[in-house]
Amino acid sequence: MSKAIVDTMTQQMDKSLQALKADLTKVRTGRASTALVDTVHVDYYGSPVPLSQVANVTTPDAKTIQINPWEATLLGAIEKAILAANLGLTPQNDGKVVRINVPMMTEDRRKEMVKLVKKMGEETKVAMRGQRRDGNEEVKKAEKAKTLSEDDAKKAMELIQKKTDEKTTEVDKVLAGKEKEIMTI
Repeated sequence: MSKAIVDTMTQQMDKSLQALKADLTKVRTGRASTALVDTVHVDYYGSPVPLSQVANVTTPDAKTIQINPWEATLLGAIEKAILAANLGLTPQNDGKVVRINVPMMTEDRRKEMVKLVKKMGEETKVAMRGQRRDGNEEVKKAEKAKTLSEDDAKKAMELIQKKTDEKTTEVDKVLAGKEKEIMTI
């Protein structure tokens, strides 16, 4: 019984951590990344389609994103979609591919990005603490219903706290790595 509660809580925390990692890939670091244009949708014969479904998106070097559309007629639509997405990026259409030169971030912009990353990390930790609270409440309910002994309940709560500490430490490591990536010039 207590193992099921702890396993459920751990799975929820893992999902929170994966969501944080996914969100962090979208944060600009000064290096070109295909994740910067993942949210762009191109008008393809009247319907919005993700950029990755109508073009090959690559990063030939650390400062350039290159977009090779599968249909040359989409070059203008891709350019418009990137500008409309307000990403702070300027596409350059050379008739065959769209190139985006990712500008260097200023020191102030880097600090803003670090603040954003820390905020995202704190939101994840808050979610994990909520999951810990839910796990503890489940253990208390099971103890009250006499499906879990007092000793087992205490062990389960200690294990829940241990798992929470492990996951928050993991969040801190992920954040430290992203902060280092942002501050590296």
